Amino acid sequence: MRNISINQLDDTPRSVVAIGTDYSHGHLLPFHTHRRAQLLYGASGVMQVSTHDGNWVVPPQRAVWIPPGMAHEVLMLGVSTRSLYIEPGTVDLGGRCQVVSVSPLLRHLLMEAVEVPLNYDLAGRDGALINLLLHELKRSTPLPLHIPMPTEGKLLSLCQTFLNKPNAHQSPQQWSEQLHISLRTFNRLFRQQTGFSFRQWRQQACVVQALARLAAGEAVTRIALDFGYESPAAFSTMFRRVLGQAPSVWLEAAN
Repeated sequence: MRNISINQLDDTPRSVVAIGTDYSHGHLLPFHTHRRAQLLYGASGVMQVSTHDGNWVVPPQRAVWIPPGMAHEVLMLGVSTRSLYIEPGTVDLGGRCQVVSVSPLLRHLLMEAVEVPLNYDLAGRDGALINLLLHELKRSTPLPLHIPMPTEGKLLSLCQTFLNKPNAHQSPQQWSEQLHISLRTFNRLFRQQTGFSFRQWRQQACVVQALARLAAGEAVTRIALDFGYESPAAFSTMFRRVLGQAPSVWLEAAN
């Protein structure tokens, strides 16, 4: 099915409903929930997903798993999506959002799934396609594209400001001074709220925010300088440390 809301199809007597939707650049889906779990795959473009637990960037040809009932917001940057809406209990990728890899086989199955009839024959070819799709989905691996966020207060505000303008040189001392607390108290609070040390979080945030810009075609040099790195090489070294590959190699895998 194409360009139809899940709200019109939620009662379909099938465990999986597949919908393809094209979005204009900058289209925002405000916070909402689904009764079913959702696998949201971007065939093109970049998605920025937010929940109360954090932010995720979904580069082209990756997907995000959204558990049933989880409130989420999605900013679409030139995206053509393929979504699976899956009855709770059918497949379980965990109770939190996560960006997952999409194998070439899963990619083709997702593209084909939106073309099957709504009430597909469970015992026929289309039923077998959906079953294979679910098996392949279970083999997906999580990708480290999550930016955990504090739940509230001034620390949340500081994190949100940083995401709008990442700066690799910001220090925990600067943040502790803004919060009027000791450095030791700040470090303990930050880890309690995010699960990361400040420096780990800063690095993760820079990488994930950079991915959205890289996928949109921006140059590594421009991003590196904007984020405060001394050179593209310094940025690439940090990027490789987090994702295991240079920016150019990582993006090439999405094409």
